[in-house]
Amino acid sequence: MSTDPSATADLFARAEAARAGGSEEAASRLYDEAATRCRAEDDLEGWTRAVLGAASVQVFGSEPGKVPALLYDVLARTTDDGSRSRLAAALARCWVYAGQAARAAPFADEAVERAQRVGDPGLTADALDAALAVHWGPDELGVRRSLASRLDDVAAHVLDTDARLQAHLWGLQVACEALDLQAMYRQIRALELLGAESPRALFFAASRRQMLDLMRGRTDTATHLQEVAAAAGERSRLADAWMVVKAMACYSAAQSGDVERCAAGAQDCEEFAVAEGVITVCAEAAYLWVAARRPDRARALVSMFHGDVLDDLPRDVNWLLTLQCVLEAALAVDDRAIVVKATGLLGPYDGRAVFNAGAVMFHGTTDDTLSRAYAALGDTGRAEELRLRALATYERIGAPWWHDRLASWSSPGGEPIAVGAGRMHLHPTPGGLWLIGRPGTPVAGLRGYGYLRELIRRPGQPVSALDLVGAGTGVVAAAGLGDVADRQALAAYRQRLRDLDDELAEAEAWADTGRIAAARSEREALLDELGRTTGLGGRARTSGSSQERARVAVRKAITAALDRITTVDDALARHLRRSIRTGLVCNYEPDADDEMDWALD
Repeated sequence: MSTDPSATADLFARAEAARAGGSEEAASRLYDEAATRCRAEDDLEGWTRAVLGAASVQVFGSEPGKVPALLYDVLARTTDDGSRSRLAAALARCWVYAGQAARAAPFADEAVERAQRVGDPGLTADALDAALAVHWGPDELGVRRSLASRLDDVAAHVLDTDARLQAHLWGLQVACEALDLQAMYRQIRALELLGAESPRALFFAASRRQMLDLMRGRTDTATHLQEVAAAAGERSRLADAWMVVKAMACYSAAQSGDVERCAAGAQDCEEFAVAEGVITVCAEAAYLWVAARRPDRARALVSMFHGDVLDDLPRDVNWLLTLQCVLEAALAVDDRAIVVKATGLLGPYDGRAVFNAGAVMFHGTTDDTLSRAYAALGDTGRAEELRLRALATYERIGAPWWHDRLASWSSPGGEPIAVGAGRMHLHPTPGGLWLIGRPGTPVAGLRGYGYLRELIRRPGQPVSALDLVGAGTGVVAAAGLGDVADRQALAAYRQRLRDLDDELAEAEAWADTGRIAAARSEREALLDELGRTTGLGGRARTSGSSQERARVAVRKAITAALDRITTVDDALARHLRRSIRTGLVCNYEPDADDEMDWALD
């Protein structure tokens, strides 16, 4: 039987075009058809190209369908070491992506062995990458360290960008698991440099930079990094780039307190998890529903993990992540049965850092979740030991959102905070977020929070709106000052400029492009404001309308802050609406029976 070479060439062209256009399903069908034609013609080279193409559009975590059979069919007929290495590596990844690492292991071993026979560094790098994907379980960190070191040695002297990219990604993964902050910065910077050569590398650089920024408490760079990742993913034809970009949006929304965006992301996650039967994404969706303040949706997903589901999870790349997310959600919805089961499984893995596959997102440490779980189960001694250890880790790596969340969740003695009890938080964190309400929800900062805090500090005392505007809140209050700025405000501006100079120096030393851009932008805004509000010699300009402008600015800022607080702690918002008065003079006048234990610092 013969085939039409032009028809086969047309199939490959259409498959490549579909892949380039992001139509993975169409590309898969076309590669499958090309494989059928080449198999009938006994065209081994074309057949190999077709099945490798089909494997390249497999989405991580999804059912592989007939792709493994296609790969194995060609592998069984191939004797060339180089071709067998490429096919075996692809087959290993195929089974790993499908959640069956044990089935993938012998193919990864063969890929490495064949590549070493050929002696091609690029081929060896590809095989080592497949081996690393296979040995990604919670008990194989030592194996990953060794393989990542070998891959780094091999890729260091090759020009192929994909080989260098994989070496940096695995170096980053190992650095993340060890929470080696210096190594994490180095690897991400290497990815950014490689991004100048490869849109694929730029995609990974942007997505992993967001991970590091969020871990370090920064949410201001998220939108830009998501845009860069989306564009680079489209250019590089990555099959699962859209999933990563959606995850980036979900997790930045969760950490910045954007409830609506978080809920939309949780819905997307849940739909994909149900459609594809992906248990890990189901766990992530439950975690995101908690962050979106929809415990009803989270509870329904947590219930899917009853029975033997957690016991039967494969101990692969997603094992720690799944248990971490499930335990987070179970604690939030008070599903004691799941808390008990998940704690028993996760307990031996205390002291571990948890990352979404490939370091897309930092999910805290197991000490964090386990400390809250042991507290809920009454083991206060173990809970406090792990809590203090987790807090120390977060301080060491500079993870303020995680530190403040855990610090506010439990009392110093490790007892769980009862609903409606505990301190009422209204204060900024070192990472730029604010903790609001009980037990302290991290949200993006608003100028009005600072005004409210200043009033609460002085209950019953009148405070002028103009004094609030210039009270050193660390923000540019252009709307409140109009064409004037008093001495306090000018001093605050100039101090912030000095702080920004220090931040720029540190960011440039770390080659942290996101922080550099943000600091420069804020510095330019401050310089513009100073130029507008000062005259000769840096003296403040004057205007008879400054008090009125301040009154309007404070009222608008406090109104916006109260609207946001309503979504976090409705009871706190109602209390403040009753007690706060705004005008040219503002004050906080709580009722005598409104007793609040405030945490303002």
